[in-house]
Amino acid sequence: MENYFSFHAPERIAKAQKIKAIITDVDGVLTDGGIIYDNAGVEFKRFNVKDGQVIKTLREQGLLTGVITGRNSEVVKFRCRELKFDFHHHGVKNKVAVLEKELLDRNLTWEEVAYIGDDLPDLCIFEKCGLSVLPSDGLAYLQKEVDWVAQAVGGSGVFREVADFILWAQGRLESVIARNRLGE
Repeated sequence: MENYFSFHAPERIAKAQKIKAIITDVDGVLTDGGIIYDNAGVEFKRFNVKDGQVIKTLREQGLLTGVITGRNSEVVKFRCRELKFDFHHHGVKNKVAVLEKELLDRNLTWEEVAYIGDDLPDLCIFEKCGLSVLPSDGLAYLQKEVDWVAQAVGGSGVFREVADFILWAQGRLESVIARNRLGE
């Protein structure tokens, strides 16, 4: 496991060790950013099951998970409820204000937040959070604005990549793997 994460700089590992909450945008992170409509205007999105699988693990490890998205989509609301994110906010215009309230309500600091986003509306949170992450297909000019450009593209396990790294940095990933070997 050590070699998989060995490319991370010591500063990034130190930031990940402080994380208590992983917050994410949806379109371009949990999905590939595409939106499909049928003839009746019903919206469809494709989510990666690997991202969903790790939510339960994060909850068991005491890490908070949340979604803040600018779009207001019933499909996304359904997925957030299904995965049991600790909170999810939809149709948000001011992501910082929403996240500040969540942090206040949960007695967390910005330094304890990892945030994954892919576009300009996420920039305001990138500048404040403890660990900012961009999927590898996020806007190129945002790469210099984040702590880390993940290997995965949006909709292809980027949330999982970030979660696994944080669990590893906090010394928790090996025990998670061991429990799963035992079928627990």
